Amino acid sequence: MPTRNPAPTPAILDRNLALECARVTEASALAAARLMGRGDEKAADEAAGAAMRDALNTLLMNGVVVNGEGDDDEQPLHSGERIGKGEGPRVDIVLAALEGRTICAKGGHNALSVVALTEEGSFLRVPNGVYMHKIAAGPGLAPDVIDLDLSAEDNLARIAAARCVAITDLTVCVLDRPRHQDLIGRLYDIGARVVLIDDGDISGALAAGLPETGIDLYMGMGGAAQGVLAAAGLKCLGGQMQCRLMPRNDDQRARCRAAGIEDFARKYDIDDMVRGEVMFAATGVTDGHVVDGVRLFPGERGISHSLVMRSTTGTIRYLTVHHDFKRSRLAL
Repeated sequence: MPTRNPAPTPAILDRNLALECARVTEASALAAARLMGRGDEKAADEAAGAAMRDALNTLLMNGVVVNGEGDDDEQPLHSGERIGKGEGPRVDIVLAALEGRTICAKGGHNALSVVALTEEGSFLRVPNGVYMHKIAAGPGLAPDVIDLDLSAEDNLARIAAARCVAITDLTVCVLDRPRHQDLIGRLYDIGARVVLIDDGDISGALAAGLPETGIDLYMGMGGAAQGVLAAAGLKCLGGQMQCRLMPRNDDQRARCRAAGIEDFARKYDIDDMVRGEVMFAATGVTDGHVVDGVRLFPGERGISHSLVMRSTTGTIRYLTVHHDFKRSRLAL
């Protein structure tokens, strides 16, 4: 069983830090949007990462990246990197400077820039490259309705009963991957609607927590670091999520153990993955289920669309921001 720190004391983070998080994701999303549809996912990813790092380093905080862009110490925004001005609250950070780099390069849907902050010692640390089995649903359900150990058919039957609807009225979001073909076929067989996404399982899980998206459930296997980031957003939304780490070889199992994770059969819920107060921001790079993407216009102008949330208050803000790049360094 992983070593767990004592529960953090209820030190409330400065609420202004939540809006600062939005400025961080705006910066990285705008930088990536400059390269949207150019066919170069590496360049878009690097631009987003550099912009996010610069923006994070302006914040009055003593932060550390818990689950970042990689485990290589030479890589910007790597796990373990100290970030911020080195003053102010001690915080842990999980981030995805550009979730859906291939989406961005191809001009597809659901590319996001995402960051979440919490009190020191509150995020589950997971190695990069390890997968998780995941199931996520939105608010308003009893805590025992979804269960990762139940079949897809049973989970949908329980949600349908809880919401007094038919299974045919439910919509499930799944990553379109060969590993999910059996799951997708079984969902079709029971009459559920299935929304397949090319990439970006953070957006898929978040969509299940936002009633206006029409997504009732997110299911499948995706990145563990992305699972923790999605759990941070769902905690703010009052949703629920269960995950289980799925290391695929001895090297991944060893890296999990080095992070303090020994029990690979364990189910993690949101409170296991995000134990403190959390602030969350996501800015769209391209249009998606959660927010619209960046719009760039002649004359060095642009518009960004962001979602900003705090778990303590349950506040959900949608920000539409008009940028004048002649007067701002963003995206230049």
